[in-house]
Amino acid sequence: MLAIARGLMSDPELLIIDELSLGLAPIVVQELFTKLATLKREGLTIVVVEQNVHLAFSLSDYAYVVAEGRLFTEGLPGALESQPEIRRAYLGL
Repeated sequence: MLAIARGLMSDPELLIIDELSLGLAPIVVQELFTKLATLKREGLTIVVVEQNVHLAFSLSDYAYVVAEGRLFTEGLPGALESQPEIRRAYLGL
């Protein structure tokens, strides 16, 4: 959380975040994603690398899905969520 705050102190145009949810309590993760959504609405460009696909898609305008170190697919989050292979492998459905 401190790293994100430090990154925002310089009023960046782009914020790159890797594994935001790693090691944080779920309620803290939800609060951080809510704040990131607010920053996005205010015009900040955010690149998120995240294993929690539900949260990543909720924040994304466009998504890349990487599997075994290779680009598996890409597209709009809503379209990706409807793909059967994405639903099975990443969304637990």
